[in-house]
Amino acid sequence: MVRAENGTLAGVLEGKKQYQIPLYQRVYSWRKKQLDQLWSDVVELERTRAEDPTASHFIGSLVLASSPDVGAIGVNKFLVVDGQQRLTTLTLLLAALRDHLIGTGHTERANGIDAQYLINIYDNGKPLKVMPTQTDRFAYMAVLNRAPQAGGEDGVGYAYRFFLAKIAAADDPDDPHDLELLEAAVVRGLALVVVTAEPSDNAHRIFESLNNTGLRLTQSDLLKNYLFMRLGDRAESVYENIWLPLERKLDSENLELLFWLDLAQRDERAKQSDTYVGQQRRLDRLRTVDEIEAEVVRIAQLGDVLATILMPATEKHTEIRRRLARIKSWGSTTAYPVVMQILARRAVGRTSDDETARALMYLESYFVRRVVIGRATANLNRTLLQAVSAISEADHIDVALRDYLSQGRKYFATDLQVREATKTVPFYWQGRGTQKKLILQWLEEAYRPKEIVDIAPQHLTIEHVLPQTMSDSVREAFAAGFSAEADINYEHERIVHTLGNLTLSGYNSELSNKPFAEKRELLAKSGLSMNQAIAAHVTWGALEIDTRSAELAEKIIELWPGPDESAVANREPSEFRSQVASIIAGIPAGRWTSYGDVAIVANTYPQPLAAVLSSSPMANAWRVLQSGGTISTGFRWSEPGRSDDPRTVLEGEGVEFDADGRANRDQFIGAEELATAVGLDLNEDVIARRRKGSKPVIARSGAPLKDAQLEFFKRVRDQGVENAPNIEAWRKPSKKNYYDVIGFESGQLTILVNTEKTLVTTHFWINHDKDLYSKLLSQRAAIEEDLGFELEWSSKPNRKASKLAIHRPGNFLDEAQTQELVDWFVDTADAFARVLPKYL
Repeated sequence: MVRAENGTLAGVLEGKKQYQIPLYQRVYSWRKKQLDQLWSDVVELERTRAEDPTASHFIGSLVLASSPDVGAIGVNKFLVVDGQQRLTTLTLLLAALRDHLIGTGHTERANGIDAQYLINIYDNGKPLKVMPTQTDRFAYMAVLNRAPQAGGEDGVGYAYRFFLAKIAAADDPDDPHDLELLEAAVVRGLALVVVTAEPSDNAHRIFESLNNTGLRLTQSDLLKNYLFMRLGDRAESVYENIWLPLERKLDSENLELLFWLDLAQRDERAKQSDTYVGQQRRLDRLRTVDEIEAEVVRIAQLGDVLATILMPATEKHTEIRRRLARIKSWGSTTAYPVVMQILARRAVGRTSDDETARALMYLESYFVRRVVIGRATANLNRTLLQAVSAISEADHIDVALRDYLSQGRKYFATDLQVREATKTVPFYWQGRGTQKKLILQWLEEAYRPKEIVDIAPQHLTIEHVLPQTMSDSVREAFAAGFSAEADINYEHERIVHTLGNLTLSGYNSELSNKPFAEKRELLAKSGLSMNQAIAAHVTWGALEIDTRSAELAEKIIELWPGPDESAVANREPSEFRSQVASIIAGIPAGRWTSYGDVAIVANTYPQPLAAVLSSSPMANAWRVLQSGGTISTGFRWSEPGRSDDPRTVLEGEGVEFDADGRANRDQFIGAEELATAVGLDLNEDVIARRRKGSKPVIARSGAPLKDAQLEFFKRVRDQGVENAPNIEAWRKPSKKNYYDVIGFESGQLTILVNTEKTLVTTHFWINHDKDLYSKLLSQRAAIEEDLGFELEWSSKPNRKASKLAIHRPGNFLDEAQTQELVDWFVDTADAFARVLPKYL
């Protein structure tokens, strides 16, 4: 007979107790990867509990059996059947905290930790509360008893030293309570399930069933056990008739997903790692067997909904099936809470099929438009979790979802923003590779919905029509579309990654960097409509790319409806618009500047700058003129009803014009002076490069490079916590040009910034395992397909290390690029974390 109850580390360790690790258990084996994860969980929990002292974090189960060893009088002894690694590690953490407190003069608190959690100090021999296997016992006792041998080179010693270092680094001498919060997070905040076997049970057999077969008690296992223990005599029939059919549809991993999705319908803050704690707290309120059975029935019904989300082919309604298949292909479980709310309402008759299909269409549209404008992941997780409650009680769920996504700063792009972005945003670098490819596939399907493409979608890759690297012949052909004074490098960089220059192809290696005349022949043979349309052109330059971008923008607008424009009008101002407004607000009366100079300071280009000035009410917008000092023919007042001549306004402020309508050059305020007015430091070289059309590089005013790196990586971490579901815990960044995001047993996932080369990189670094590199290289095609992007493979033959990397141009100091680079880092790191464990 086994009993299970919720507990904390304090509940386990307080009192006269001893936990013995049996001989048949493996030795202590946690290493840096597991220790890093635990420490990150504790630090995050400490922060959370500072605002909510009741917060907890579920860390698993502890399976115990009564020990045949009676031992000291009054000391209750247990055998640790499962969970010994976790229990040993946590007591080592507490020992490290104790010793740090002693070293910093807090002896009384340290003695309290000893007596409460580590040693039965009032019993003969002062037995330890945890007693490891014989192999680890000497090293463990050295730590607990503060012997000179404490912290050796064995696994126990390494863990103790690891926590000593972490605690020393985390201790803020100006905060007298930070270590108290840390202790409380460990002993009161870490939640576990304590499963205790009766003396008649065979502890060794229990251990075999839990460990030797590889089985672990998952959160869904624990919830299942909790429910069925409370069902009593009805347990067998409920299991046979309700639960067993559910398990046949969903495996253990998806059952856990089901419980989390159900929790997320009620609490947008619910974390998947805390599913058991959150659900158990809710289920505790159910009092009768009838209520428990009804709950199992409800969970099973939700399981049918999740099964449909995971297997869209089972859906009978054609349009809903198509939308569900696309959402699944998108590859983000972030959407699942909203999708479950939509389908669950339909299942109980609260939403029609047509409303369901439209709601899913708006969700798909929201994803697509965000990628198009370069906001693929910004605040996405939080936005969609909050959407659940926003639409749950609405009469018409499709209308409610569109209204919700249209309001506030949710980046549901308007038609105007889509039209601007297709010409200016580097689409190739937005979102995940698979998602960009899907958008292009769906565009192709829209042109030829009933015809079969001659190449399987999985064999298609994204191809640049105008090559990313220009050969002499490509440069010559591209330059023919510009004047002799034009900066061809600038014009190429401005346009090469935009949507209009991208297509799908199964001949990526054959097309490569060839001139357009040679590419035309292969594109014309393609089964894709978009490639045949490109091949119909004689030349391929800026004009053709801009024209195609505009055409694709209209197709996107047609296929994926945008937000409610009346709600968009009340949105908070965008960061870019706010930045531009602050810059031109610094133009004094009687002075003028150019679109180009404002663009230099704002880290953008004149075209998108002119668009935001014409569409947003902004003080001093009339003081921004064309480079020659003339008023743009496209200038329009943004204030409703205003029609006075901007020249008259400028002359009234003191600006002089010549007979040709050109403003006095002596009254011009350039980028240098404009930047100074808003507190930015632009050196002359940067401005010179920008005026030639080169890529902008702006350093933050007065900020040392190391500080800027730290702030940037903190921003990556903050967004990653919200939007990278495959990285459970992000490490703490430091003042370096690289950030070790997470560690694997065989390597390290790292992101890097290089301001000299204006290059950013995400890579997996393999330290001392050439065999692993060779193994991964042999599966290169599968790995890159799974990731959604190609990698640089570097064996580094003269070194012990090797790496897999992806690069892209980018300067994190350039504020106009910062969010785009944050999105890219989070997406690529999350992709590595999702894919690599399958192959390691």
